[in-house]
Amino acid sequence: MKERHRQKRAVQAGDGRIALVGNPNVGKSVIFGLLTGKYATVSNYPGTTIEITSAFSTLNGRRYLIIDTPGINNLIPMSEDEKVTRDILLNSRPDAVIQVIDAKNLKRGLFITIQLAEMGIPLIIDLNMVDEARDRGIIVDEKKLKQLLGVPVVSTIASQKKGVSDLRVATANPGIAPLKIDYGIPVEEALKDMEELLPESRISKRSIGLMILSGDESLRPWLRAHLPERTLERIEAIRDNCAQRLRTDPGLIINSKRLALAEDIARDVIKRIPASSGGIAGFLGNLSMHPLWGIPFLGLVLFLLYEFVGVFGAGTLVDLLEEGLFGRYLNPMFTRIVEMIIPVSFLREALVGDYGVITVAITYAIGIILPITTTFFIAFSILEDCGYLPRLAIMSNRLFRIMGLSGKAVLPMVLGLGCGTMAVMTTRILETTRERILAAFLLALAVPCSAQLGVILGMLGSLSLKATIIWFFTVLVVLLLMGSIASRIVRGETSEFFMEIPPMRMPVFENITIKTFNRVVWYLREAVPLFMLGTFILFILHKIALLDWIKDFASPVVVKILGLPPKTTEAFLLGFLRRDYGAAGLYKMAEEGFLDPLQALVSLITITLFVPCLAHFLMMIKEFGLKMALTIVFIVFPSAILFGGLINILLRTLNIQL
Repeated sequence: MKERHRQKRAVQAGDGRIALVGNPNVGKSVIFGLLTGKYATVSNYPGTTIEITSAFSTLNGRRYLIIDTPGINNLIPMSEDEKVTRDILLNSRPDAVIQVIDAKNLKRGLFITIQLAEMGIPLIIDLNMVDEARDRGIIVDEKKLKQLLGVPVVSTIASQKKGVSDLRVATANPGIAPLKIDYGIPVEEALKDMEELLPESRISKRSIGLMILSGDESLRPWLRAHLPERTLERIEAIRDNCAQRLRTDPGLIINSKRLALAEDIARDVIKRIPASSGGIAGFLGNLSMHPLWGIPFLGLVLFLLYEFVGVFGAGTLVDLLEEGLFGRYLNPMFTRIVEMIIPVSFLREALVGDYGVITVAITYAIGIILPITTTFFIAFSILEDCGYLPRLAIMSNRLFRIMGLSGKAVLPMVLGLGCGTMAVMTTRILETTRERILAAFLLALAVPCSAQLGVILGMLGSLSLKATIIWFFTVLVVLLLMGSIASRIVRGETSEFFMEIPPMRMPVFENITIKTFNRVVWYLREAVPLFMLGTFILFILHKIALLDWIKDFASPVVVKILGLPPKTTEAFLLGFLRRDYGAAGLYKMAEEGFLDPLQALVSLITITLFVPCLAHFLMMIKEFGLKMALTIVFIVFPSAILFGGLINILLRTLNIQL
């Protein structure tokens, strides 16, 4: 909060604003880090869940607030990310925009350049990744591009910090690109009529008119806030009349004209030379997307990921922190201190009791989840930096289409194997609200976190290979079946799968360090308070005996439908506090002989499909609201009981021995 006030005062005092704009995967965030340093403020854009990174930097003797906007493919928004970027330009026009363009995909970047020029915003072009473009046989004539666009053009290799000093100098003289397209008589006449009705804004009236003619529904709230209803009706009538004259959607004409100009400019400034073979990186890049060999490659990546996160992070590091640091030293020390200085037993229990904020919430958040998420963030940053994640999305696209999702959904799903709470946040990379809800539902239903998965696999290891196969295919079938059903029920738009494939490259240590550090800081700020709140809620429920009532109420369902002992109810209930608590409770019951092999398998299938942990649930509330979070939970809970019960009946009917 203090940082936000400081930023507000600084901007009011005359500091400038520079927005970084560009397509996804063009190195925009790396440029942001090089311009600003490591210290940045991350906050949600007002009214959204999209995070905006900003930081102050002194450029050419003047201090600027640098804003790293979400990656976009168009300024006619098709996703919440694109809407946020457009709104930043519309509502708080920056003094300049640095558009970062991937030099390998100049035409794609110029499509956005044209829209920025039509807005009348001062612009600097940063041609990034010129080394990778050269490797592909692409050389961009920087001087000619500067002449055609009429704005500063700088070449950079952000991963090697080359060209950044030139970019800093260029920020002193941004230019407005004098690009203007003649869209034809019907569109031009409609624009002229609209400009007479539109309000003054921070971008040109012509660009707003083009958004309206392109069918930008996300602009309606802004128009309603600035225009009377009668004027809005006249603007709509102008658009409808234009469509009638064209006998097609004006947006198609506008897009085709912009693409044609982008192609013409790119053709004029690009020179082709023989491309390099790509070496080992090129070979691995092609192998990772091969229809046959890409599958074992994916298997190797997932194996290494699990070994690093699931074994080293969730095993070795968790043991060191939870059992060592917290179990032997911190928790006993805090318990003694609390007992010495706090005379009220209620407060003592709230801090260091069975559901204590220190002994449970802090231990869970720091001693268990932090090492898991940190190792996952490291692995995720490596995969992100080397260029494998887009390839993973392509490999899994066909499978995820069954569930109404695109291949991009594989990213939060993989993260869910580390921590479901964090994975809910990463559903923001999906382009539509519908896809985010579907992904959140599947994460809650059938993606066990690494802490829970480790206990489950340990318990399956004591059964048989047959039990492991039944568990795996049951969870997979439920995931595909429920995802397919949900995709037919949840309404909304389905996005087209479009993903730029960057070349495979050696990860840069500094990039990985900065990304991991920022993500860990985010976790400590966003997630840890949720663990503390959730644990305190459970403590209150325990004190008023509501937890015992829930156990008594749920026992008949557990016994009659699942065929399990009444004591397993407590394990399921603890699973809501922490997923591996529940699995560990079942593991202990099996060790003590309370569960036979068939009951053990049924209990594991049920708890895998059971409601997510409390922190996961609270994160869903934060991202989607209470109503949607409750809807997901009320579907997941009976689904877990239903499928667990069906497996129980099926195994007993077929008399399958484990």
